[in-house]
Amino acid sequence: MPHAFNGMAATDLRGVVWRKSRHSNSQGSCVEFAKLPGGAVAVRNSRFPDGPALVYTPAEIEAMLLGVKDGEFDDLVGD
Repeated sequence: MPHAFNGMAATDLRGVVWRKSRHSNSQGSCVEFAKLPGGAVAVRNSRFPDGPALVYTPAEIEAMLLGVKDGEFDDLVGD
């Protein structure tokens, strides 16, 4: 696998396992995550699986997940 970087084509991340939430909707509108060799985490839009991937450190993913669990982003969804 080539060196992972932000904006690289998700298809270049060969051999990774993409995962999405069981809460994803039937239209496929969801975000997918894949753990990369070395521990980084790639994120892609499931509607565009060949599109760009964003790559984050484990600490960045942890901070985001903790914020989600604490409700810090609740105002971004719904009415």
